[in-house]
Amino acid sequence: MARTAPRSLVPSRLRSGRPPGGPEPDRRPAPKPAPKTRRPLLPLLGRVLAMAVAFVFMVAFAVVLARLTLEPSPASESLTHSNLRPGRSLRAYLDQPELRDAGRQIGGNLLLGIPFGVLVPVLAPRARGVLRVLALTATVMLLVELAQGSMITGRAFDIDDVILNTTGALVGYLLLGRRLGRAVHARASAR
Repeated sequence: MARTAPRSLVPSRLRSGRPPGGPEPDRRPAPKPAPKTRRPLLPLLGRVLAMAVAFVFMVAFAVVLARLTLEPSPASESLTHSNLRPGRSLRAYLDQPELRDAGRQIGGNLLLGIPFGVLVPVLAPRARGVLRVLALTATVMLLVELAQGSMITGRAFDIDDVILNTTGALVGYLLLGRRLGRAVHARASAR
């Protein structure tokens, strides 16, 4: 029967079962995973609230836009004419004897575009750039004008209205929309 040395006389590396001269096992504890950072609830609620308010305003604006532009006007049917040449209607507005009428036409079309420039960057974070806001506004207003010209009695397609609406969106974007979009979606753009 072979005799074995008492446990205290056997070197520890032989007791561990690894061959002599091998590397020492790493006895440090495994690193703990980094704790998951929780997003503060208040900024998230603020973003959701801002987007909900912007959505309500956009719906209200859509209703106003539809009432202003898509209601038939049979009384003005003989006065309507389509305009495909940019600047033609603007000159006609400015040639009117009453400057107030020109201001109403031009100012009203500019005002119709401002909500797009303010609300689109808040509602659609991917459409926050100025070119995207302008393209979206021009597309929507072009569709409105096409509907006016083809389906609504007493209304006509006017390219100058699209230009003025898009210019209004630019004004809204530069004055407020850009900052609102960045404020509401700051966390999303920081990622």
